[in-house]
Amino acid sequence: MITVLMPALLLGASFPAATQRAPATGGQTGQAASNPGWWNNAVIYEIYPRSFQDSNGDGIGDLNGITSRLDYLQKLGVDAIWLTPIYPSPQVDFGYDISDYDSIDPRYGTLDDFSRLVAEAKKRNIGIIMDLVLNHTSDQHPWFLESRSSRTNPKRDWYVWRDGKRVNGKLEPPNNWESVFGHSAWQWDAKTGQYYYHRFYIQQPDLNWNNPQVRNAMYDVARLWIRRGVAGFRLDAITSLFEDPSDTDEAYVLGPDGKPVINAYGDKEVMTNKTDNLPEVHDVLRELRRATDTASGRRVVLIGETYLDSIGDLRKMYGVNNDELQLPMDMQVGFINKFDVGLFRRRINQAETGLNGDEPLFVFDNHDNPRWDRYQTDAQGTADFGDGPHHDEIGRVIATVLFASRDTAMMYYGDEIGMVTTPPTRKEDVRDPIGITGWPKEKGRDGERTPMQWNAGPDAGFSSAGVKIWLPIPASYKRINVAAEEREPDSMLHWYEQIIALKKHDPALHDGEEIMLNTSDDHVLSWLRKSSHGEAVVVACNFTAEPRTMSFNLRAEGIQEERVKTLLKSPGAPEPRSLDRIELEPYGVYIGQIR
Repeated sequence: MITVLMPALLLGASFPAATQRAPATGGQTGQAASNPGWWNNAVIYEIYPRSFQDSNGDGIGDLNGITSRLDYLQKLGVDAIWLTPIYPSPQVDFGYDISDYDSIDPRYGTLDDFSRLVAEAKKRNIGIIMDLVLNHTSDQHPWFLESRSSRTNPKRDWYVWRDGKRVNGKLEPPNNWESVFGHSAWQWDAKTGQYYYHRFYIQQPDLNWNNPQVRNAMYDVARLWIRRGVAGFRLDAITSLFEDPSDTDEAYVLGPDGKPVINAYGDKEVMTNKTDNLPEVHDVLRELRRATDTASGRRVVLIGETYLDSIGDLRKMYGVNNDELQLPMDMQVGFINKFDVGLFRRRINQAETGLNGDEPLFVFDNHDNPRWDRYQTDAQGTADFGDGPHHDEIGRVIATVLFASRDTAMMYYGDEIGMVTTPPTRKEDVRDPIGITGWPKEKGRDGERTPMQWNAGPDAGFSSAGVKIWLPIPASYKRINVAAEEREPDSMLHWYEQIIALKKHDPALHDGEEIMLNTSDDHVLSWLRKSSHGEAVVVACNFTAEPRTMSFNLRAEGIQEERVKTLLKSPGAPEPRSLDRIELEPYGVYIGQIR
């Protein structure tokens, strides 16, 4: 059985209320210390609504399905749920092509269903976070239909339109900018004789954020959903709002041979210096923050999808005066994608020391990336779809880094039971537009979006028996499912419940500073969490398939005591009595309170 020594009453969820955190180290005080919010140290659970729970038997998950599982999420310890887009949409990109920001897509339910979800979640002290797509709309949105109707339409300037250029007598796009989904980012519109820009799919035209009317319209959208009770927004593709007005070509990405790299779509890959993370983004973030801060008497959170190159760029997303995002996503830890102890240590330490004390938001996987089992593939050389050696052990390591660090933790539905990535094997089965365009080199994102595995029955308990569901259930569901793991004391699910409870209720793990230990060790990642009141916890994660023995001398950290009390450890590992000898199983984890 997993060893956890804490009162059973602490295994429930906490709640989205203001939480006072200790001041940051080094005399610095960041946003979390000076202006505390409920999101500090919170657990945010991403739900892909199509894939969580189908309540009406149509093979697609919906809002009432999510509501029916709130007790499960409360027991897990979730503070807030992030819903990927549930607005009306043609579903070309499964909701990220929005045709109406004011309502709910009938596939997912009604506004009444949404209100019920918000109310029932509130009873369980869980907030609802909406996905707010600011960069683009659907090409079926009324704004774009007006914009493309004529060059003189009042909404023409709501989107990015450009003339083409003549090359050897042939009309071509304005420049070589590329879509994230492959090929040119410019689409010809024969009716008005211009190209429109789409950073993503053709059916997702980019809004013109230089137009004040666009900004005001989108801020109104945010205010509307705040009035409807949401706890905040995750801002999709937020760094892509602006483009270089010069419209000049990007440089090509060069390979070792000095030639342009050919990507999965068969294109010469270009840089994104002119289309991503331009300085004007910060103006919008400050304006949006003011709009949301003044929209109601409640504190709402702004979370940014921020794939950035450095800790310095990440720090800028909080704002010079902490007036932009409260939680830009730190992708630099969770997406290392290999078990490199030194790199993990460096990246986590950067988050601890390089953000002026602000709370980092760690993320290991989401609906756009292969699940956490990609680390298992790295460690073992081959994917095993959940049945290979060390599957659960590697999952515990990932969960420990996520929940025992000083951070707000964002997890993805199914992480807690060890769901694995299951990509399609045939092109005809692909639903994701990226996979359709890039097959076979790019198989798309269907593999990380398969339905939640609730039990070992028909369709894993996701939908009614015999209904054709939108994506197939992986074969792994027979072993990896909620019902089975609730009965198994050593399951991944119980590990998640217990480590989340520790994150919420142990003083050192809840709000203590984080100090890396044994920094020359290339096999074990270990760190100290120490609260301002003196409580201290040591955490050790074995990143290898070999047993390791650790010892810790913490006198340099002002800790003379060597006795240790186990809070949580891998199944079967021996019980240590002191910091002099802690034995770790292959991919083993130990969390102990220093007495």
